[in-house]
Amino acid sequence: MSDQRQFRPRALGEIAIRCADMDAMARFYGKVIGLEHLSGTPQDGIIFFRIGEGFGGHTSVLALFHHAATGRPGLHPSGAGTPQTGARSSLHHIALSLPFAEQDVVMAWYEKLGLSYRVQTFGWIGWRGIFTEDPEGNTVELVAYDASLKDASG
Repeated sequence: MSDQRQFRPRALGEIAIRCADMDAMARFYGKVIGLEHLSGTPQDGIIFFRIGEGFGGHTSVLALFHHAATGRPGLHPSGAGTPQTGARSSLHHIALSLPFAEQDVVMAWYEKLGLSYRVQTFGWIGWRGIFTEDPEGNTVELVAYDASLKDASG
């Protein structure tokens, strides 16, 4: 057998967030961010939202798991304690892509909702991100590429 890896991931299939307040988190990702609800309810302890097409027929999803929901031992952590967010979390942030032309609409929407946000440009790659927080303190970025943002040195 070759000592060279014979595979490479092509896309993010799923990101799962452990939550304390399923109702607030479901409202945020469904109503504020606008992800399509696929399955589950807060009472089920697990909810899936569609992010996009993904790769090879696998839809990219965001999953919300109630922090006390029982999973498979050793695979899905669970517990009575509230999940850590912010600086104590191992999750730095999640970034969801959208067209650059929609970013002004995002900022206007956040302003209408009274949601605080910040904007950062990443010239080395030609991205602009709009950052906010979900109800449990996780940073959520809506990011877009635009060639005009790319540094000439880049």
